Amino acid sequence: MRWEGRRQSKNVEDRRAIAGPVMVGGGLFTILIMIVMMFLGAPPEQLAKIAAPPAQQQQRIPPQQQANDEMKQFVSVVLADNEDVWGKLFPQHFQARFQPPTLVLFTGRVQSACGLASAAAGPFYCPLDKKVYIDLAFYDELKRRFGAPGDFAQAYVIAHEIGHHVQNLLGISNKVQSMRPRLSEKDYNKLSVRMELQADFLAGVWAHHVARYAGIVDEDDIREAVNAAAAIGDDRIQKQSQGYVVPDAFTHGTSEQRVRWFLYGLKEGNPELMERAFEVDNP
Repeated sequence: MRWEGRRQSKNVEDRRAIAGPVMVGGGLFTILIMIVMMFLGAPPEQLAKIAAPPAQQQQRIPPQQQANDEMKQFVSVVLADNEDVWGKLFPQHFQARFQPPTLVLFTGRVQSACGLASAAAGPFYCPLDKKVYIDLAFYDELKRRFGAPGDFAQAYVIAHEIGHHVQNLLGISNKVQSMRPRLSEKDYNKLSVRMELQADFLAGVWAHHVARYAGIVDEDDIREAVNAAAAIGDDRIQKQSQGYVVPDAFTHGTSEQRVRWFLYGLKEGNPELMERAFEVDNP
């Protein structure tokens, strides 16, 4: 993927320099100070300040320990490409202005409007704050654990999460979430699979339009994205992690399904066909 020197999105929030909160003050030492000051006749308001709950400070990781800035530049370009494509497609097909999401970079774990999340869960989209969250270390795992290297494989991951943002803007996410209390876990998992395959389709739609930019995407890039889609299918992940496959526990779709829906979006380039992911009997 040709990304160097191209426009970078400003909707990137970098939280990699911030680790978990650390406590300052408090404990037995504070109590001893209070006792001494009481004997010295300290005024009550001064004692109250000492007895106040310990402050929290953000522990900052030195810049040299942050992820490579080149990766930040890369994801910023990919995000900009998504903004450009959906900025044109959304008004054209859905008669509404596209509201760009924010991409949050973090390390280890992160607090979102959807709760506290660990990097172990992988990249995710939170519909409550309209933000995509990613620990860039996931790309190393995508390469080493899943055997899916390449910059366009990485771009596909972001485009998939932006697909969830499109679903959210269209009200699909709320509709699906409202059905959860009425469904069994098995049936809701099936609905979740359709949501994920629809996001794969939308990632393919994005790739279709990006591929039209001269010199930016080639056939090797598309193969990288297809390889990534196949690598993170539920069946392959379950087989790798536990040695057997449980279809009723699928939440994202099989490798074959994920590849098929990505390629369908890539071929058609029409986001209005996204509803077919919910209409067909066997997506």
